[in-house]
Amino acid sequence: MSSYRLLAPLLLLGFLQVALMKRFEVKDGSKICLLAELSANFSVSYETTATKEATVLFPLPEDAQVSNHSDCKNMTAPLLVISFGDGHSLSMNFSRVNTSYKMDVLAISCNWSDHALFPNAGSKGFFVTSSSSMDISAKINTTYRCTSDSTVHMKIVNLTLSHVRMEAFPPSNDFSKIESVCSADVTPTIPTTTLVTTLTPTTAAPPTPQNPVPGTYNVSNSNGTCLLAKMGLQLNITYTTLDNKTALKVFNIQPNTTVSDGNCSRDRASLQLTDTLTKLNFVFVVNATTNKFYLKELSVSTRIGLPAALGKEFVAKNESLNYLQTTLGKSYMCHSEQTLQVDSNFSINAFELHVQPFGVNNSKYATAEECQMDKDDMLIPIIVGAALAGLVLIVLIAYLIGRKRSHAGYQTI
Repeated sequence: MSSYRLLAPLLLLGFLQVALMKRFEVKDGSKICLLAELSANFSVSYETTATKEATVLFPLPEDAQVSNHSDCKNMTAPLLVISFGDGHSLSMNFSRVNTSYKMDVLAISCNWSDHALFPNAGSKGFFVTSSSSMDISAKINTTYRCTSDSTVHMKIVNLTLSHVRMEAFPPSNDFSKIESVCSADVTPTIPTTTLVTTLTPTTAAPPTPQNPVPGTYNVSNSNGTCLLAKMGLQLNITYTTLDNKTALKVFNIQPNTTVSDGNCSRDRASLQLTDTLTKLNFVFVVNATTNKFYLKELSVSTRIGLPAALGKEFVAKNESLNYLQTTLGKSYMCHSEQTLQVDSNFSINAFELHVQPFGVNNSKYATAEECQMDKDDMLIPIIVGAALAGLVLIVLIAYLIGRKRSHAGYQTI
C-alpha cells in the first residue's frame, strides 16, 4: 500500500497534511524543456451515494511522478503531467511568446473510483476541471519563483501551490540563477517614519469589519432557477496560532468576487459560494411532516491567511442544523442580523437575509415569512406608541377633570 493510501484516513477526518516539495522534469531526449519544483494541496468536493456532499483535503503525495503523457512539443509548448495515487493527475501547459514563457492552462483529473480517497463517491470514472487564471510567467532564461501560497478555484476543486520554482526552456539542465519573483513574495518598502510608528507597542485589537454588502445568488437546473438567495455574510473563525494561542478572525464575503453554484432536487437544495480563498456550502432540506424547509447543513473551507497561522487550512461542518424554518411555497426573510452557529469555532453573521430554495416560480421570491427578530422589532414601536397614546389620554382626562373642578369653585351663591 502506498504512502498516499496510508494518508487517506487522516484526510477524510479533515486534517490537512503538509505537502512535500517535489521536483519534476520534462525532457526531449537528454534536453530538459521544463523544470518544476512545488508543493500542492488539494480540496475536492463530491457527492456520495447517499446524496450528501463531502470534501476531502490532501497534499500532493510522495508517489507523484512525471507521467509519460508529458511532452516537450518540439521545444515549443511544454506539457507537464504529474500523476499520483490511483489515476489522479495535475497537468500544466506552457507556451513561449517572443522572449517570455507562461503557463496557459492548469488542469486536474480525479478518479472517483479511488474509494480510499473518495469513499462512497456517487460518480464513477474521471472528473476533469481546468483553469487559465494562474499568473505564472517570466522571461526566457529566468526562473519563476513564488514561495507564498497561491490558490486557484475550479468547479469543485481548490488547488493551493506554494514553494514554486518553474522554468520553461532552461538553457541548462538546472534552474537559471536569475529569478522573477511573484508579487506575493515582494516585501513592500516601508518609509522610515512609518517603521518607527509601527514598532511602537500597542494593545489595540484589529478592527471588526463593517457590515457586509449583501450579495445576490441563484442556482438553476433544467427547469430554470430553483434557488434564490440574497444575504450579507460575515465569518467568525476561532483558531490556534503557531504559538498555541487562541485567536479570532472576522471577515466578510465579498459579492463581487464570489461565484455561486449548487444543485436542486425535490427535497434537497444546495448553494455553494466560492470567494477567493473561502468556500461555503449551504444545504436545505424539506421536512415532509411539517411541510417546511430548513437549513440542515453548513460547511466552510478557508485559509486563515495570517502570519500567525501561516496560511493554514480551516475546515468546519455541521450536518444537523435546524435554521431558517419556513413553510414550503414561501421564502424566508430576515433584515436583522442573525447568527448561524456551526460549531464552537465557527459561526456566520447573516445580514439582510432572503432565501427560497424550493418552489421558485419565474425567478421570483414567493411571499416572505419574516423571522422572529424582525417581528419583535416591529412589535416594540407598536408597544411604545400604544404606551404614549395611553399616557396622553390619561393626561387629557386629568386635565379635563381638573378644569371642571376649577369651574365648580366659582359658582354664584
